[in-house]
Amino acid sequence: MKKIAILLLLILSSASIQAQNKSENLKVIWPEEYKWKVGANQESEASHFTELIPEKETLDNWTIIGTMMSLKNVTNIPMDKAMNLFYSKTKNTAPEAKLTLIEKNEGGKNSWILFKVEAPKYLNGSNPESQVYYIIQGNSSLYVSIVGIKEKTISKSFEEKWGKIFKSSQIVLE
Repeated sequence: MKKIAILLLLILSSASIQAQNKSENLKVIWPEEYKWKVGANQESEASHFTELIPEKETLDNWTIIGTMMSLKNVTNIPMDKAMNLFYSKTKNTAPEAKLTLIEKNEGGKNSWILFKVEAPKYLNGSNPESQVYYIIQGNSSLYVSIVGIKEKTISKSFEEKWGKIFKSSQIVLE
């Protein structure tokens, strides 16, 4: 019996050490049709930020852009508050921006929210830009996935496509 207890203790210790070496991340399957490449990738102690663009485009000239953010050690943020923080940031540079809640789930282990922000114009006179946002609470970080297009509004088909993509993402340990 003592040998079994020691063996169990060793197995649990080993599993605990392996779990500590893994980091949490949100895995999003970005559609291959765009042939994504990394346009920017920045990491600090507080966050990790990656922008994806189609392979033949640049960060200065894109038709669609994907953004992934991990806000490290950010937990227990109400989803409405997270949504409003991102929306208010857009409103600073695009006062006519419109916010639309698409769907949210705050009842499970990993609360999430899906919404869109449509901006017909910006103060600097640049093109319109609209985004679909997906924010999900992980155990150790808050994850934000965004897809943006240079349009005044988001079509229903675009909204549904990206809602399905983002909601099928998974929080994983790597």
